[in-house]
Amino acid sequence: MSYWPNRFTAVIDTNVLLSNLSRNILLSLAEAGLYRPRWSQATFEREFGHHFLRLRPGQEAAFSRLRQAMERAFPEALAIEDEQVMGSLTLPDQDDRHVLAAAIQTSAGVIVTRNLKDFPSDILAQHNVESKSDDDFISDCIDMSPLQAVLALKTMRERFKQPEVVADGLLLRMEQVGLPQAAAMLAPFKELL
Repeated sequence: MSYWPNRFTAVIDTNVLLSNLSRNILLSLAEAGLYRPRWSQATFEREFGHHFLRLRPGQEAAFSRLRQAMERAFPEALAIEDEQVMGSLTLPDQDDRHVLAAAIQTSAGVIVTRNLKDFPSDILAQHNVESKSDDDFISDCIDMSPLQAVLALKTMRERFKQPEVVADGLLLRMEQVGLPQAAAMLAPFKELL
């Protein structure tokens, strides 16, 4: 296993997966090959389902379909936490150690999270990892390959059927869910989106 971080591998935290639009954007960018997504076993098998169903009671079948689709699309994304690695880590919220452990074990360079305070840069730097908000990470992907990102997000937008979403509507929704920087970066490409 390589211990050098890979900026094209990112561990996605539960709080980002819970946002429908952020999740769709991040997974669409991953499908387009802009980065490799990873998530810890605790994120995917416990936290994601627990919080998804708490926010959407009675949606067990929808969650099951979503989870199966994610497993099919990204079979290599699941990182089983090593208890030894987790035991050696200290974070402000010890319950987040599985996320950092997944980053270390997969040589990911980035943790994508909305809880940046729970992943202090001085601790992450010891493991050659940094944390970024979903807005910052998505913006980085757009900046790295604008046309590829725009085409991936156009494909995603066209999958939205009920209701259909036009490019302006997508940009507005992005701003509303906390992705203003990414929306601003996409605005010049609105005709292609």
